[in-house]
Amino acid sequence: MQKKLILSVILTMCVTAVHAVDLTRATIVYNPKDPALAGHIAGVLADDIERVSGVRPEVGTRKAKGQNVILATAKNTGRHKELRGKWEQYAIDTEGDNIYITGSDARGLAYGVFHISEQIGVNPWYWFADVPVKKNTGKVKGFNENYVSKSPTIKYRGVFLNDEDWGLKTWAEHTYEKELGDIGPKTYDRICELILRLKGNMLAPAMHSCTGAFYSHPESQVVADKWGIMITTSHCEPLLFNNAALSEWDKERDGEWNYETNSETILKKLDDRIRETAQYDNIYTMGMRGLHDEAMHGSSDPKNRARTLEKVFSEQRSILEKYKKKPSRQLPQIFVPYKETLDIYDAGLRVPDDITLVWPDDNYGYMKRVSNAQEQKRSGGSGVYYHLSYCGVPHDNLWISTTAPMLMYEELLKAYSAGADRYWLLNVGDIKPMEIEMTMFMEMAYDFDAFTYDNVNKWQARWLTGIFGVKGDDLEPVFQNILDHYYRLAWDRKPEFMGYEMEWDSPNYSRLYDTDFSFETGSAQKRLVEYQDICFDYDVIEGSVDPEQVPALFQMLGYSLHSAYQMNRKFLYTQANHETGRVLYAYQANHAIHELDNLLERYNTQLDGKWNQMISEITPGYTALYQNLPEYVEEPTTRFRLPDDQRHPEFSNRIDLTALTVTPPFRMLDGIGTDWKALQMGQPLDFETGGSISIPIPAEYIGSKADSVTVCISVVPLWPVAYDRSNRFGVSVDGCTPVVCENKFQEWGREWKIQVLENRKEFVLTLPLDRKLKHHTITLSIIDPGQIIQKITL
Repeated sequence: MQKKLILSVILTMCVTAVHAVDLTRATIVYNPKDPALAGHIAGVLADDIERVSGVRPEVGTRKAKGQNVILATAKNTGRHKELRGKWEQYAIDTEGDNIYITGSDARGLAYGVFHISEQIGVNPWYWFADVPVKKNTGKVKGFNENYVSKSPTIKYRGVFLNDEDWGLKTWAEHTYEKELGDIGPKTYDRICELILRLKGNMLAPAMHSCTGAFYSHPESQVVADKWGIMITTSHCEPLLFNNAALSEWDKERDGEWNYETNSETILKKLDDRIRETAQYDNIYTMGMRGLHDEAMHGSSDPKNRARTLEKVFSEQRSILEKYKKKPSRQLPQIFVPYKETLDIYDAGLRVPDDITLVWPDDNYGYMKRVSNAQEQKRSGGSGVYYHLSYCGVPHDNLWISTTAPMLMYEELLKAYSAGADRYWLLNVGDIKPMEIEMTMFMEMAYDFDAFTYDNVNKWQARWLTGIFGVKGDDLEPVFQNILDHYYRLAWDRKPEFMGYEMEWDSPNYSRLYDTDFSFETGSAQKRLVEYQDICFDYDVIEGSVDPEQVPALFQMLGYSLHSAYQMNRKFLYTQANHETGRVLYAYQANHAIHELDNLLERYNTQLDGKWNQMISEITPGYTALYQNLPEYVEEPTTRFRLPDDQRHPEFSNRIDLTALTVTPPFRMLDGIGTDWKALQMGQPLDFETGGSISIPIPAEYIGSKADSVTVCISVVPLWPVAYDRSNRFGVSVDGCTPVVCENKFQEWGREWKIQVLENRKEFVLTLPLDRKLKHHTITLSIIDPGQIIQKITL
């Protein structure tokens, strides 16, 4: 019996030894027949092992005696033949002394390598947000895993670097690429590595006129290709051509950017660009707009513009076929119906069937359109262009990221359910300080099925805990509380919007105003206390983590939290000064300004100035005023009082939506709305859905002799899902005939501007009560599914 036990222990030890590989002693082997990315990524894996262990393994093309990590694509190995022809999948097998990483293609292979890197402790943000490498020596010394990945949910996934004037450009120019003085190959090398580690595959480069055009620095394309990152471009850059850069298009030299009058010059520019870049894998923006973000020049009639764009499509596809040597239908092409281009599309524009329709949001997180039943049949499919950052009407949103995770998920789910699985592009501004939201978007794009209504609002807290938590500490509920309050407070009003001005508007609207929060009712004080509380909670966490973790925590969360709080202090105490004339409040507002300066100084001097000028100032955009010094008074004044048309009706008796018990098609959503819990009335694309829900009115809200009740219903300001749909729901009290509430607005109109700045639209109705009833109810009925009710007051 004792001999059998000893033998069993020996066998167990042998199995363990055989099936666990010491990465520090293994040779990393790649196949020279594979694309160049395979060899590059082999070296990166060696670097990551060294980051964790201090030992850099050998890298070569021949299997060594002893332990190996063998990298290959499926077509160049006999392993995992089922991966051949698949898109960006990988398999990891541990057999004997060897780990085999097999990719269906080169990027799939890279994702397999980075899966191992993360397992041993190298976070994708190890450089770009200074997340410390976890010394997971157990994994390094004994790696043992067998795993086969799925293909990514979305085929093309990446980010657009935009409005870089006050962040990425100033940082590259003054800190990271001082010798070039621009965003160039050194910067793009770091960005492309980050994208690949986040399991992305494309980049839309920075394109403002302050920055040298991407192709003006030829090495930038080379480093993107080194990381296997495809170049795509924004909605206004046809065939990789950036007309916002003078080096690319100079009106003095090249004439007007008008296809109707200058097509020869325009087509020559596009022809040259595709000839120069034909050797690389790219994704091509089709059609054209005006210079930079202007509307298309020439005729203003959408139907005439449609006919012109159809000619442009034909010429562009001929250029692609000439240099890419394959039918255009086999090349990835996109058309983005952004701003006025959507009107052209609706006017009958015929987009070739194989071109992907990329539906944009309204720049503030609300999808303007998704594919209808006919569009879902197109061979090119559809995609999404989504914003975390935006410069434009009605107000810039460039400084910090405050897009609620539930809003992002709900809107992307809407698009994905309508077939948008081909292309997802995120406008991420300067990348920093939007690391958390960018990571979440990229995770959604890679594996959307991993997210649900139930878990999406918890994802960020869990992710942060995985980075900064230590065994035995339960930071997740603390992070959750911080994030819930941070996003909810910004839902009511983003920090950038606290000046209540509307940019590019008439003088009466484009000036600074006091807020809609009240010191009389206490909503202003409550807002300040809630911000203060989460900043205290953050400071406790920052004081408890290892010192080497503090820079990453501050970059990802601390700067944004504290800055949002101080921006609110600045405006709310300025308002108190205006309402009372007391200088004490002016001092408090000035203190907030001083604290904002201190936060900026801390950000730019951390880590010996590594990120100096990444946030060069509180981002002003071109016409914003919120970053400026406020005006103080010595006597009470109403000069700064917000106009009545921007003040919101709300009554004191609130229906507690959080207490509702609902059944399908109704759903309670956590993490959205003014109270952070809202009622969704059916799924947006389930057009056959009907039904109603009755909500009891507390008896104390109704006077004994009342014969009617006035109700204020606040909804999330969604867009209709299609041009032939609307945003309607029914409201009735005590079973009376329902009143139809319909949120109709025009983009760029006053109503839309107010809604998007406030994340709400209110309906105020006076409805009759049935005096015979002791208990009264409000009934909400579905008309257009998907409407979201966030607050009801009476």
